[in-house]
Amino acid sequence: MGALKALVVGMGVLIVAGTVILVVLLIQRSGGPARGSADVTANLPAGNRIMGIAGVENRLAIWLEGPEGSRVLLLDAQGRQVGELRAR
Repeated sequence: MGALKALVVGMGVLIVAGTVILVVLLIQRSGGPARGSADVTANLPAGNRIMGIAGVENRLAIWLEGPEGSRVLLLDAQGRQVGELRAR
């Protein structure tokens, strides 16, 4: 009977330890930065304000409002401007 109690207690400890390890691994993997993330710096003309930002495929779309009107800049992952849309 003593061996059975020891076996039950040992298996209970293994279940608790396995659950704790699983939770720790899930937290570590979900808290990290997204794959392919990058720091992007854009030089904006004076007087422009960022009104919105959105990811478009592998590009970043930045909606700007300024003295010359409204426009959207498209930047690649390195921060280079690859396109521009202007409102008329």
